[in-house]
Amino acid sequence: MTYLHLGAGDCVATLEPAPAAPIWRWWGPGAPPGDLPALATLRPPAGFSLDAPVPLTLVPEYGTGWFGPAALRAHREGRDFAPRWHHEATERQGDTITVTLADPATRLRLTQRLAFADGVLRLSATLANNGGPLDLEWLAAGTLPLPPSAARIKSFTGRHNDEFVPHEEPMPAHEWRRETGRGLTGHGGPPGLFVLGEGAGWHAGPVYAAQLAWSGNSRLIVARADNGWLLQAGEALAPGEVRLAPGESHATPELIATCSAAGLNGALQAFHASVRAAGPVLRPRPVHFNSWEGLYFDQDEAKLIALAERAAALGVERFVLDDGWFLGRRSDRAGLGDWRVDPAKYPRGLQPLAERVTALGMEFGLWVEPEMVNPDSDLYRAHPDWVLRLPGVPELTARNQLVLDLGRPEVREHLFEAIDALLRALPIAYLKWDHNRDLAPAGGADGRPGYRAQLLGAYALIDRLRAAHPALEIEACAGGGGRIDAGIAQRAHRFWTSDNLDAVSRARLQRGFLHFMPPERMGAHVGAAPSHATGRTQAMAFRAAAALPGHFGVELDPAALDPGDAATLRAAIARYKAWRDRFHGGRVWLGEGPDGLLWQAHGQADALLLQVTRLAPPHERFPPSLPLPMLGAGRYHARLLDLASGRLPSQPDWTERLRGGVVLDGDWLRQAGLPLPALGAESVALFELVRP
Repeated sequence: MTYLHLGAGDCVATLEPAPAAPIWRWWGPGAPPGDLPALATLRPPAGFSLDAPVPLTLVPEYGTGWFGPAALRAHREGRDFAPRWHHEATERQGDTITVTLADPATRLRLTQRLAFADGVLRLSATLANNGGPLDLEWLAAGTLPLPPSAARIKSFTGRHNDEFVPHEEPMPAHEWRRETGRGLTGHGGPPGLFVLGEGAGWHAGPVYAAQLAWSGNSRLIVARADNGWLLQAGEALAPGEVRLAPGESHATPELIATCSAAGLNGALQAFHASVRAAGPVLRPRPVHFNSWEGLYFDQDEAKLIALAERAAALGVERFVLDDGWFLGRRSDRAGLGDWRVDPAKYPRGLQPLAERVTALGMEFGLWVEPEMVNPDSDLYRAHPDWVLRLPGVPELTARNQLVLDLGRPEVREHLFEAIDALLRALPIAYLKWDHNRDLAPAGGADGRPGYRAQLLGAYALIDRLRAAHPALEIEACAGGGGRIDAGIAQRAHRFWTSDNLDAVSRARLQRGFLHFMPPERMGAHVGAAPSHATGRTQAMAFRAAAALPGHFGVELDPAALDPGDAATLRAAIARYKAWRDRFHGGRVWLGEGPDGLLWQAHGQADALLLQVTRLAPPHERFPPSLPLPMLGAGRYHARLLDLASGRLPSQPDWTERLRGGVVLDGDWLRQAGLPLPALGAESVALFELVRP
């Protein structure tokens, strides 16, 4: 038998052709199947089930003997609910396989696409309706088998100011499901998960990972069926949201899936490569300054020019004016939707500020929240019908705002014209694109659910603006980290990870982000002390070190810094400029060391920047050595580049030797570990490890 075989290395998919949908035989590390016997020859006689056992197929059916999660749930007024697929065609072009299935009885045709590139498998499905009106309830982007050795699920939850909270739990007895219905990704991070095999950890063992390239409602399923474990994902549709007329079709977002025999790090490295390949090409990430926590709404031309001058003196390369610049905006209660410069605050407009910013050698950026409107705004007074609403349901505000219906072409046209006018009038190189509330209620103009139309409208608006202004960069923000996913990553150059700038909180938040997205996309700012989010105070050296590996930024008023902190921040900015190309673009390894140490490494195995972080005081009397399992053989030159610590190390001789550089064997570093300087609570040590 000739099997369908796709992928390479640790991520291989093998399917057995069949008269119906192809049958899953394997997904994971492996090689071509060779003389693998047909699945039917390996099945025992039927017991209490259909005489012909129903295996897990590429597109599991509903209602015809498969009792696990189905790939499709749809009906025509309660009929045609159980399509029985017949194989129509399989086409292969390079590393892409397209399987077309049809059911003459229900007049449906389903196309499942699988493509392998950059270490990941991309799956998507399209359903075509050739009969009467069809109500679509669920269409999976893809269904994948998981091995019997699957042991644990790692996923993330979160809220505003507390994103990317990690959770590990055993495989379920029945079904595990993560579903979002907020209309956007949510503060738990991308719609994604990691399934860990027995013994899998950061650096070794089998890991199976998936994330949906979608910024709206989503559903992830891990289930136990008669044939073993499976993983399924897709867009979560609201009741009645999609009705296909005769001749219409529906396409899913892409499911990005990868396997790793090298633990969690192998999986996250594949995710990073896939996001980089699909997203905008990035130049070196400029040092970023955001005005929000420095001034909030208390802003005018003189204050902002003074703030920009202080930012430039630190070495900042991009200055972003956050919320508060537009018509009637004195607080979050008014003005959203009126994207015109407020003449009361800025009698001369924003041109003098933008010109001063660019004269200082910085790019000029601006905050917008196009998808929202305040009831107290000229736009809402002129077009109260332009918001998402449901008949009989009050207009529910959040942050004193409603959601504009971007499913309407006239709304998108109005927003494009308003933002395009700003981009043409001012030297704006960057937009911070915010989204500060969930979609509730989410009724469109016809009273039907508008979640999907809203998101597709937002995508279309961003795409149109970028096409009109190709040099424009966009940051995706949603109350901090509420819209971080591989769908918006195809359009945005940067993510705002969280409104929480507390450096201790950020240590966990940013590690969660790096499970799915590469570091150059991670907005990481040095905030004020005490933190505006938590009230905790950390030393400037520690705050700056925590932000260093991401897209480095500053969000405070430099005038409030004492000379020592200002000098420390200025030095950190210079350090970032020198090392950003090495932090960004290469591979990332995350790990945990003895006695509560956290570490991450950036680059390649023969040339790394290693950041070691201690959050809490040590328990052990002597500093531990740190094993680095990703290193190769041969000798390494290890050098301490920076020690951000509020305490003097207890062994200055070794610290000074490390600053000068020492040569250690790679096998020793991999197994016994790198001897570290003593680190107190809230300390970071940064090393360079290079193999000559």
